[in-house]
Amino acid sequence: MSFVSETTFHVRYLETDAQGVVNHAHYVAYLEEGRSSYIRQRGHSYAAMERAGHVLAVTDLQIHYHKAAVYDDRVTVRTWLGETRSRTLTFHYQILRTDSGEELVSGMTKHICLDRAGNVSRIPQEWQQWIE
Repeated sequence: MSFVSETTFHVRYLETDAQGVVNHAHYVAYLEEGRSSYIRQRGHSYAAMERAGHVLAVTDLQIHYHKAAVYDDRVTVRTWLGETRSRTLTFHYQILRTDSGEELVSGMTKHICLDRAGNVSRIPQEWQQWIE
């Protein structure tokens, strides 16, 4: 694990249930925010990557819930790149309660590179700067 991205934000009211606890489905969006932040912090833009003709489609998603986040918690998503292959990337995540460092969620997403037509493609050479 060489580069670790961190992005911090407050849990919004709309992400919670009647008890003020974050609904489990919102953690998937938190992982996406962590992944997008990772790419931005590495000096690139996922939107620009798409405009250039390639996307990263999710092929596997694993989330392990350890503790609940609640309304107005500050949470930090830590993101790093794990295994990289010619056509796939694996991202790993930790979601922490920012103030205490308590781990709330851990997870992983695996992605396959697709071209504009939706065909499996090698990861473009120009992506190597943020992958390495």
